[in-house]
Amino acid sequence: MKIGFSTSVIQRGKTGVAQYVFALLRALLPHTDKHEFNLFILEEDLPLFDFAKGKMNFIPVAEKFRPAVKNVFWHQTELPTLAKKLSLDVLHIPSYRRMLWRSPCPLVATIHDLAPFHITGKYDWKRMLYGRVIVKRLARRQDSVIAVSENTARDLQTFFGLGRDRVNVVWNGIDHRRFQPGEVAAAKKSALEKWQLERPFFLFVSRLEHPGKNHVRLIEAFNQFKAQTKSDWLLALGGSDWHGAEAIYAAAKNSPFAADIRFLGFVSDATLPELYHATDVFIYPSLFEGFGFPPIEAMACGVPVISSTRGSLREVVAEAALTIDPENVTNIAGALAKMSGSANERENWRVKGFANARRFDWHENAAQTLAIYERARRHGNC
Repeated sequence: MKIGFSTSVIQRGKTGVAQYVFALLRALLPHTDKHEFNLFILEEDLPLFDFAKGKMNFIPVAEKFRPAVKNVFWHQTELPTLAKKLSLDVLHIPSYRRMLWRSPCPLVATIHDLAPFHITGKYDWKRMLYGRVIVKRLARRQDSVIAVSENTARDLQTFFGLGRDRVNVVWNGIDHRRFQPGEVAAAKKSALEKWQLERPFFLFVSRLEHPGKNHVRLIEAFNQFKAQTKSDWLLALGGSDWHGAEAIYAAAKNSPFAADIRFLGFVSDATLPELYHATDVFIYPSLFEGFGFPPIEAMACGVPVISSTRGSLREVVAEAALTIDPENVTNIAGALAKMSGSANERENWRVKGFANARRFDWHENAAQTLAIYERARRHGNC
């Protein structure tokens, strides 16, 4: 098959969608002897795909098409023409924001979540309108849709009216060569040198997005935990600034324990496993997720996890995390106290989490994705 793959939604590699794109393409590399992969990549993002150089074809996209509106325009006008010119058998768009209206060849799209239907104010009104109205119509024009969880598949039925015959559930995976238990002492030394994390710490890795990722309530819960327990534990927040980040910084600044809240900034792919190894407890209090990579990555690294069960998180973390109500600050604070106060508690959740993480494997998921491409090629509208 001649497969096209649009990569311009990766936000310079700093989002969950970016991790999906990189991991799926890495898992597809062993299949390049049988299939031709054509990657459409914004010019400044080309170095991020060095892992595929020589095995997959790179089609550069001019940087002028990076801004969101121009990028949508490129997908609706330029990309169909390129797909026709390349005689693609199937074209994969890995995000609902860029799904095509025209069908130059059979179309496959990945939809990670329908967060605009669940979280008021997740985006500005223009993006909310696009996500609620335009995307619904675009989704119906795809030959096949990949949902990354059963929760997202149910949402596609409920909000978009897509039948399950067109929706394929393919869980995300993780790279178990990258995310596995490591040398804790060395990782803690590195965390001290890089981020001054000199004491035990809770870690939350997510873009700094308010209200969706729920940082403000986590900070309020941390305040309550510190006041009640007098604990010396720190709270480390890793991630790039996003919509509403100013509210998160304000909450941390106004905290009576501001000195114990550390902002790590964007954590690179290379650094992330080591950060997990240094972490004493990982917490993920998100208000909604279509999947949720970080809790599973932390589990695979042997870290005990506290997690919300909103969206797909219940099916992803299963019974392997200490679960919380993300809108109940006292409940979150209690979980922080429970985990920090007992080594046995942490070990219990570490063991359960590590076993749970084995369910998620990219190589199996890549094979499922290729099968979806083949079905789309055979039964598509083009």
